[in-house]
Amino acid sequence: MNSRWGKNGWVYLLIIVAFGALLLNMFPQKSTTDKNVSIGKVATWIQQDKVKSIELHNEQINVRLIGSKNITYHATKEKTVGLTTLLSQFGVTPQQLSKVNVLVDKPSDYGGWMVFLTNFLPLLFIGVLFIFLMRQAQGANSQAMSFGKSKARMLSGDKPTVTFDDVAGAEEAKQELQEVVEFLREPQKFLALGARIPKGVLLMGPPGTGKTLIAKAVSGEAGVPFFSISGAEFVEMFVGVGASRVRDLFAQAKKNSPSIVFVDEIDAVGRQRGAGLGGSNDEREQTLNQILVEMDGFDTDTNVIIMAATNRPDILDPALLRPGRFDRRVVMDRPDIRGRRQILDIHANGKPLAADVDLEVIAHLTPGFVGADLENLLNEAAILAARRSQTQIHMAELKEAIERVSMGPERRSRIISPEERRIVAYHESGHALVAKFCKYADPVQKVTIIPRGMASGYTSYLPEKDETLVSRSKFKDMMAVALGGQEAELVIFGDITDGAVSDIKQVTKIARAMITRYGMSDKLGPLVFGRREELIFLGREINEQRNYSEMTAKKIDEEVERLIKAAQTRAHNIIMQYHNKLDELAQLLLEKETVEAAEFHALFEDIPEANQAVPIQIA
Repeated sequence: MNSRWGKNGWVYLLIIVAFGALLLNMFPQKSTTDKNVSIGKVATWIQQDKVKSIELHNEQINVRLIGSKNITYHATKEKTVGLTTLLSQFGVTPQQLSKVNVLVDKPSDYGGWMVFLTNFLPLLFIGVLFIFLMRQAQGANSQAMSFGKSKARMLSGDKPTVTFDDVAGAEEAKQELQEVVEFLREPQKFLALGARIPKGVLLMGPPGTGKTLIAKAVSGEAGVPFFSISGAEFVEMFVGVGASRVRDLFAQAKKNSPSIVFVDEIDAVGRQRGAGLGGSNDEREQTLNQILVEMDGFDTDTNVIIMAATNRPDILDPALLRPGRFDRRVVMDRPDIRGRRQILDIHANGKPLAADVDLEVIAHLTPGFVGADLENLLNEAAILAARRSQTQIHMAELKEAIERVSMGPERRSRIISPEERRIVAYHESGHALVAKFCKYADPVQKVTIIPRGMASGYTSYLPEKDETLVSRSKFKDMMAVALGGQEAELVIFGDITDGAVSDIKQVTKIARAMITRYGMSDKLGPLVFGRREELIFLGREINEQRNYSEMTAKKIDEEVERLIKAAQTRAHNIIMQYHNKLDELAQLLLEKETVEAAEFHALFEDIPEANQAVPIQIA
């Protein structure tokens, strides 16, 4: 609103002035103490010695009488006749006129200017308004003409804001992209050996792993123009606009070569063709066709490299991934503990950390976190410290920030009855107890009955190391731990609640995946059952096609049930065997609400076989 007023303010001001001039011309202001009289009346007053002064303003005669205070009489004379001549015609002698103080004002241009303002200013306003409307129409016309122009944002690369030093936890990806930087800097080094740099580099990985960040780092390191655009910006409601923008984008890139074209979220236009319902004129498919043509039409001397990022490489069109287009695929995976530590060092720069902060511990406590999660974690910790009026960020804020990012904020204001609180305490104690006596389960890090997010309480586990492969034994332990909460409720209270709904979903998902996807069934063998396909036009909806018989489906259901029953039996046996430890942990939770790792493991020091896998100790 302010920008519109600043842009068109002079037009509004001109309208106000013109309107005021019209009002001034239409409604002249008159004083209530002024009166109009004739020239003959003025002559009579002069002959009677009643006139004190006469002021002549062009053709207007202002008369003041002796003894009158604020009353002024007005008379009008002809323009071609002088005042003295006119009064003499009415019998006024020069002697009588000499007794009157006569003032003649110098003619001013005020009247002429007023005439100009009141008569020509409205015409001037209409002319300016007409010009303004014409310019608006021309602007709309030029905007329509530029509808097919690319909306890519260009970074010059002269002053890089992001370099490889700002990217951590992706050493292999940086090494792959270093060759792209060297080619843009010294292309002859590669051309002399007959090498051809990849025309396209596809960055793949989960959301938040730094795909866009490392693309900016490539531009900053190479020092070349960097064109950035999102895949969704190509697509419009009009057919052909996306293809036109693709042509314009690549024309700009070739004009500024060597350069980099970066298309973020390329899956918005790069999905497999033929999956839509729009027929042959589908806008997205035409845009993809133009991208394919432009990528395959690069010359060896253009020095233009296209980079793209996506977290769904499985749905991209095969023609987009063939050699000659996206030759190289760089995987941006979740960082390991060393990568997380490096990322924390980068995002902690500039934040006042207290002496008790150990980023190595924070890196160990955040398995599965990506770069965006770690940045958010440090930001949440800084917000917590500021909320507590602290000048530094302590370890307590960082640990609480981990839980806020993972589970959500605490809900201490939630009112829970004593009976429900006792049920939650035994439920979480059941999870922790079963995890303690399962060899392959992750060690318990924390047990709490404080509501956080959607959970009434939770038990957190800390893997001893980052794992990429999960064994069948660990899957079985995970199911037993998940069912430990409900079994504890059944043993203690003789009834179960709906608090285990997420646990049951997890157990069912693990058991069915073991049978149908991982081939971990002794009865059915190493087979994959079912084919999962995504209905691309309908978004993320999955269509699973059954490629097995009804008899096999019955066997799958039986195997899933057998695995879940076995996990339930294990959880029940552990709870019955260590019933006293369950009561101790539940009572401790009811008293303290939260039990940390050290205090939890101390409860089982008198049991040698407790968790044969040695738990890690984190301060």
